Amino acid sequence: MGKAITVGELTEEAKKAYHQKDYLGAAKAYQAASQSFSQSDDMLSAAEMSNNASVAYLRAEKPESALQHALQTDEVFASAGDSRRQAIAFANQGAAYEAMGKLEEAEHAYQSSADLLKQLGDRELRPAVLKSLSSVQLRSGHQMEAMATMQAGLDQLENPGLIQKIMNKILKTPFDYFNRLS
Repeated sequence: MGKAITVGELTEEAKKAYHQKDYLGAAKAYQAASQSFSQSDDMLSAAEMSNNASVAYLRAEKPESALQHALQTDEVFASAGDSRRQAIAFANQGAAYEAMGKLEEAEHAYQSSADLLKQLGDRELRPAVLKSLSSVQLRSGHQMEAMATMQAGLDQLENPGLIQKIMNKILKTPFDYFNRLS
């Protein structure tokens, strides 16, 4: 009879598969790790592994599975008082909805993530979430909201590159114009 695989081994297997771009294999290993943590009543670790599975499924171009694994993990993190991982869970949900073409749901999930990250004062993840939110808003026909969101994301960058500085200047020009008119 074969040796039982530990949750640590499953996690390492998942990481290795992910780095080798075997996203489906990684997703399945993360999913197994999540189930193992659930069985031992470690719901926080189970939610973390489920979110990792979501990312891997998304990379494997399986957005429905990605969404399935990200849903409700935000509630687990919220009940543990872990707002940062709750925000990440919302962003994972947004990415899955976006990949499925469900732009309204994606916008709502990204906005929830951005709001939490703002409360936390996060200047690392929030710009990326705002960029995704802006993209969804633009695709949804909300051009002004997309511009404002992109501007907010650029303002959050601590060390913007040349392209970000140019975009920031371009985006500020219409707002500066309208402020002079008022």
